[in-house]
Amino acid sequence: MNRIFILCIVLVGLSLSSCKPSEPESYELNEIPFPGLTRSSLPVLSSNDSSLVFSWVSMLDDSTAQLSYAFLENGEKWSQPTFITKGSDWFVNWADYPAIVQNNGNFLSYILQKSSGGKFSYDVKLNTLAKGTDKWETGLPLHTDSTFTEHGFVSAIPLSDSTYSVTWLDGRNTGGGGHDHSGHAGAMSLRVAEVNLKGKVIRDELLDDKTCDCCQTTSALTEQGPVVIYRNRSDEEIRDIAITRLVNGKWTEPKIIHEDGWKIAGCPVNGPRAAAINSTVLVGWFTASGESPKVQFVFSDNSGESFKAPVTLEGKVIGRVDVALLDSKTGIVSWMETLEEGTFLLAANITIEGKLGTPFKISSIDPSRKSGFPQMEVLGDRVYFAWTEEIDGNSAIKTAYFPSKGFK
Repeated sequence: MNRIFILCIVLVGLSLSSCKPSEPESYELNEIPFPGLTRSSLPVLSSNDSSLVFSWVSMLDDSTAQLSYAFLENGEKWSQPTFITKGSDWFVNWADYPAIVQNNGNFLSYILQKSSGGKFSYDVKLNTLAKGTDKWETGLPLHTDSTFTEHGFVSAIPLSDSTYSVTWLDGRNTGGGGHDHSGHAGAMSLRVAEVNLKGKVIRDELLDDKTCDCCQTTSALTEQGPVVIYRNRSDEEIRDIAITRLVNGKWTEPKIIHEDGWKIAGCPVNGPRAAAINSTVLVGWFTASGESPKVQFVFSDNSGESFKAPVTLEGKVIGRVDVALLDSKTGIVSWMETLEEGTFLLAANITIEGKLGTPFKISSIDPSRKSGFPQMEVLGDRVYFAWTEEIDGNSAIKTAYFPSKGFK
């Protein structure tokens, strides 16, 4: 399963050279007041054609975490928060975080629950809310290997009207050794499960038996089926971005999207993000191949079977990318970068032909782990953002929007 093939790059008038975008512009965002408690972080946005839902984690005290969510109302304010579940035995981490997914009025969320006293010993627990009800079913198991190892970095999408596709990094073969296992310990693996609306696992499959240990996974649904994109790990410690697709009921052998050749004997904790509309897939990721930090964005127009040449941004980029599609030809991409006047969350328009628009400064942002992974989603003619700041020593969530037509 760990055989990796280099995915064919389809050149359509695009260059592999790095792109130096125009000087970032500043403008005033339309801020949406956060409806939750103080000491909140780890925001996640999830949109479909008609609604936007927003989840986050609040610390009720030094050990008790709570997962809540709210809906966007009238395009410019959040509903009153709804509580999902809480616990004093959660694994709460800046890079491996809970989220919520909607599916035609049904909802799936997940948290990470410690399984032993080990630092990286935790399980994924699912929560479901059936359409027309107000009671969450909580603490449902995603995996049943019962090993005291790491399970996390989840990505979940609706697979059909009655199922979800849930992908995660699974440490059952690592022996509980934490990250970057050595000796006789096995590697982190990538698994996927089909889960029904009640949270029951219908099937569970191995996708890759050797992956990077702690980079986020990402999933998207194309017209040909779901794709899963993640950071691979070769025997030579090359950690480039790979894709596997569900085609005719079978997951394909993983293929490298673009041969960055990033050799790193450790996990960069900086995974890819993907979005899809029909047969168009947009992927963004961070790499530091050649000891040069870069963020790269690439399109596919055939449901991920092959990809065009990437648009590459170099400089003092930090990564933590996100992507969203406006239509099958145009997207919005975001990333973190340090400029002369500080570190910012930036966003820009991008076209399938490889043209990057003028970047906009969404917000100044802390380059450390405190800011987490900024989120971006499109709903209607607006682009919504969520990120974490520290105010008076406490984490605080900021949300805002900007008209999509404002991106040049």
